[in-house]
Amino acid sequence: MSFSSQGFSSDIVRALTECHYEKLTPIQQQAIPQIRRGNDILAHAQTGTGKTAAFSLPIIQQIIDKPKSLTRGSVRGLVLAPTRELADQIANNIKSFSKYTNISVVAVYGGAKMSSQERKLQAGVDILVATPGRLNEHLELGNVNLTNLESLVFDEADRMLDMGFINAIRTIMAGVSTHPQTMMFSATSSSQMNALAQEYLRKPQRIIVNAENSTASTVAHVVYPVEEERKRELLSELIGKKNWKQVLVFVNYKETANDVVNELKLDGINAVLCHGDKKQSARRRALEEFKTGKARVLVATDVAARGLDIQGLPHVVNYDMPFLAEDYVHRIGRTGRAGQQGHAVSFVSRKEELTLVQVEKLIQHRIRRVPLEGYEVDSRDALLSKMHSKPAFKNRQSRTNNANDQSSAESRLRVMQALKKRAKK
Repeated sequence: MSFSSQGFSSDIVRALTECHYEKLTPIQQQAIPQIRRGNDILAHAQTGTGKTAAFSLPIIQQIIDKPKSLTRGSVRGLVLAPTRELADQIANNIKSFSKYTNISVVAVYGGAKMSSQERKLQAGVDILVATPGRLNEHLELGNVNLTNLESLVFDEADRMLDMGFINAIRTIMAGVSTHPQTMMFSATSSSQMNALAQEYLRKPQRIIVNAENSTASTVAHVVYPVEEERKRELLSELIGKKNWKQVLVFVNYKETANDVVNELKLDGINAVLCHGDKKQSARRRALEEFKTGKARVLVATDVAARGLDIQGLPHVVNYDMPFLAEDYVHRIGRTGRAGQQGHAVSFVSRKEELTLVQVEKLIQHRIRRVPLEGYEVDSRDALLSKMHSKPAFKNRQSRTNNANDQSSAESRLRVMQALKKRAKK
């Protein structure tokens, strides 16, 4: 099925052709007709399935079909994203899709100067892409007016909840006096996200491209059992012996990221950093070096890596297992995209076996374990048998946030760490 068959203008089709968009992906085939009909959408699809085009192309076409004069600070279409990287990526994609139109696209997010963003917002904007926190700042200063909003998209809505943005979202929605067509996209599902959908969507069309909380069939999963203190050594050895050329490595802490990069450089492996202490310009440079092959490894924390779009990425390594099982799905969604083969590698220490069980339960798949000579750890079965008897394991849940949770993402991480410590006692 081609994009021209969806009734898009010749200007949009021309831009899509230049972007090498030829056939609609499954999420686009299902979502675009529903959005064109004006329906609200609740969609579950993996990263890299073409979600941005699915929601942005109908919005662009609607603005073309119904031209309106913009007033100071006004916005016709709003896309909310959890991180600056994702917001920047979405805005760049929309600019590419609308390059032959007069549609204005602006991205606002933390880490960039408020004054430059304010200047771009003054005349009004057709499509605004924003992180919730920075958008609220502009709303408080009167730089943005959402009273006449026509289209609203929550991209990676599950992640926004995980990061504690529910109150920021409610503040934003309080400034919307219209009933915009609302679309919610996520890779995973939870009761909290369903509650959010029920609050803001009107008779939504539910679209499920993959089974909820599933991983792409093009990704091969493998686990390497390893003691915590041997992980850096193992990473260098695998990259070297297996000759991995492009590897995205996820860690849970900025300090760990710094240590891993230093270790890799000592072993002659060019690596770059992407975490919250780095300025946006430095993170962009690191990503560009990684994409162009100047750097072989990109080491990133979860927050910094959201929205990274790396074509043909072959390897994702979970150096640290994520605190939430759902984040495993998000992390490995960076590889195996657009039908290409990918490899998801996880290092699992003794204390992370519980997380691995949660991940396997979530994705309904037992991950292949590969014990390596020289990196042996104690029996997994013996450890799990002991863990199953612990109350911390029996009462363990995946997501702990809810629609009324006012705690930050950091506090939830501390809770998960405390549970792990209790399980060791």
